Amino acid sequence: MSHDTISDLTHKFLIALPGMGDHRFKQSVIFICHHDQDGTMGLIINKPKGDLTLSDMLPQIGIEGDIQSTDNHVLMGGPVDIDRGFVLHSDDTKLSDKGTAMPHGLYLSSNRSVLESLVSGDAPNKALLLIGYAGWNGGQLEREIQDNTWITAKSDPDIIFSQNHKGKWARAVRSLGISPEQLSAVGGQA
Repeated sequence: MSHDTISDLTHKFLIALPGMGDHRFKQSVIFICHHDQDGTMGLIINKPKGDLTLSDMLPQIGIEGDIQSTDNHVLMGGPVDIDRGFVLHSDDTKLSDKGTAMPHGLYLSSNRSVLESLVSGDAPNKALLLIGYAGWNGGQLEREIQDNTWITAKSDPDIIFSQNHKGKWARAVRSLGISPEQLSAVGGQA
């Protein structure tokens, strides 16, 4: 399997293969937010932090009110910087500072104002709160892809915002035209 070039990975899905040795990433689907020669930053979009939802989490950080968007589970975005939260959301908020533009009309923000918007009339229709992120040093992710730890796929907002977190991995694999049952934990290189 050939691996993607550096410019090809930004905004793609990174899908853990069955042979993934790190339990934190087993059957993970990661939305790659940034990738260049210096490193990679992504968010795991299918690992809930237990039963914690937005309506549970926001009062813990001093934001009161009823959730105006979908009351999704809070997700473990990755094992790095686990005291930091990120909101991946749709473009339909009235906020002037929506964060960093992503594909599919999405935005990524770590601004408190985006969290506060979730309980106001400015709330985006779709929003995920992710705690922490996944990160790799320059060249590290490329090596892991070459070692058959990951495959990549085009990202899809329907998968990103699906509330069936357990089903996201299989959906992402199927988006490549591959049945999840066809994947092997043992890979080879041509």
